[in-house]
Amino acid sequence: MNTEQLYFEIIDQCKALFIKKNHDYGTSWTLFRLPSLTDQIYIKAKRIRSIEESHLNLVGEDIENEYKGIINYSLMALILSHCSEQKIQEDLLECYNQQVKLCYETMLKKNHDYGEAWREMRIPSFTDMILVKLARIKQIEDHQQKLLASEGVENNYIDCINYAIFALIKLRM
Repeated sequence: MNTEQLYFEIIDQCKALFIKKNHDYGTSWTLFRLPSLTDQIYIKAKRIRSIEESHLNLVGEDIENEYKGIINYSLMALILSHCSEQKIQEDLLECYNQQVKLCYETMLKKNHDYGEAWREMRIPSFTDMILVKLARIKQIEDHQQKLLASEGVENNYIDCINYAIFALIKLRM
C-alpha cells in the first residue's frame, strides 16, 4: 500500500477511538491548557521509550495505543488552537478533520522533499524525534511563544502526529 492509504488507515483508527472516548467523556479534554496536553503527549512518548529500552511492559497496553494517543492528544492541541469552544461543541468532527487535513498536507510536502526517508528509519528514532519535538514545544511554551528563528508550537505538534503515524506504519511492516 502507498503512504497515503496507510496514513488514512491509521487516522481512521485514531478517529474511531477519539469518537468512542468523546462518547464516554465528552469534551472534558477542552479543560486542558496547551502545556498540559504537551505533558500528556510527553508521558506517552516517555512510556514508549521506556518499553523500547527495557523491553518490559508491566501495564500491558501496547505501544501502538500510545502512538495513537500521541496522535489524538496532538490533534486535541491543534483543535484547541484553531477552533472556538462553541465550534468544538457544535461540530467536533469537523474540527478534527480540519486538523487532520493540515497534518496530511504537511506530510505530503515533507514526504516529497525528503523522499520518504522515514521508510528507512528505525521505530525508536520516531520516538526520539517525538521527544525532541515535545522538548521544543515545552521550551517555546515556557518562553510564552516568543521565537527568534524557529517553527512554532503547531508545526511541532504536526510533526509529532506524522512521526507517530510513520511509527505505526512501520510497526505493521
